[in-house]
Amino acid sequence: MKVAILAGGFGSRLDGATNLIPKPLVKIGKDPIIVHIMKIYLKYNIKDFYIALGYKGGKLAEFFLKRKLNKDNKKKLRYGLSTNFNLEKKICKVTLLDTGLNTMTGGRVKRIGKIIKDDTFLLTYGDGVANINLKKLIILHKKNRKLVTVTAVNPPARFGELKIKKNTVFKFSEKKSITDSWINGGFFVINKKFLKFIKNDKSILEQEPLEKVCKIGQLNAYKHFNFWQCMDTKRDRDKLNNLLKKKQAPWLS
Repeated sequence: MKVAILAGGFGSRLDGATNLIPKPLVKIGKDPIIVHIMKIYLKYNIKDFYIALGYKGGKLAEFFLKRKLNKDNKKKLRYGLSTNFNLEKKICKVTLLDTGLNTMTGGRVKRIGKIIKDDTFLLTYGDGVANINLKKLIILHKKNRKLVTVTAVNPPARFGELKIKKNTVFKFSEKKSITDSWINGGFFVINKKFLKFIKNDKSILEQEPLEKVCKIGQLNAYKHFNFWQCMDTKRDRDKLNNLLKKKQAPWLS
């Protein structure tokens, strides 16, 4: 299967790390986070990637092409520019598409989906990692035959919890996952028929398009109970770097 990666956001909450480069190029250890994401798919022998470029997309293109962009390549990015990329001693195919600077997530999905010829493709964001079982995700999608399957994860709580009765604390617990709550963890499976629910470049994937397919019973959830972490802030980046330094990076195991 082919994988679309949304890599065009501004990443403005990363405390200056994205002033010169796009968020997917921010490093976790020695590799940009987008490489970590690709390795998750590579474990399942999925090697065909479509990357939706936006903010500082030229930098991302240069990373995969391993050279400076010339005028000819800049033009090709408008329609899809493919290259080979060596990862873990395996050759991956990477197709880069300029989806526009201010295009929203839904618009990027629609643009990238148009150049993917398969009826079904995988989709994720360019800033989150997990030790997800992609084989089980794909099997669930095929079994339920919905337009979209989204990976649901328990969000990690930022703060501990106090339970109080009449000014007396009767329960004190440290930070832990909120087990009775689920959020969008990315790692989608998309049927191309879903693209008709995305109006244009201004469409936000997580709003009207997914809300509509939800209402008609065409949104399926794959519950992932294990490790998941996004990289929205400097705190998130530091956490991922610390896990890697301690050789406790579940997404790579």
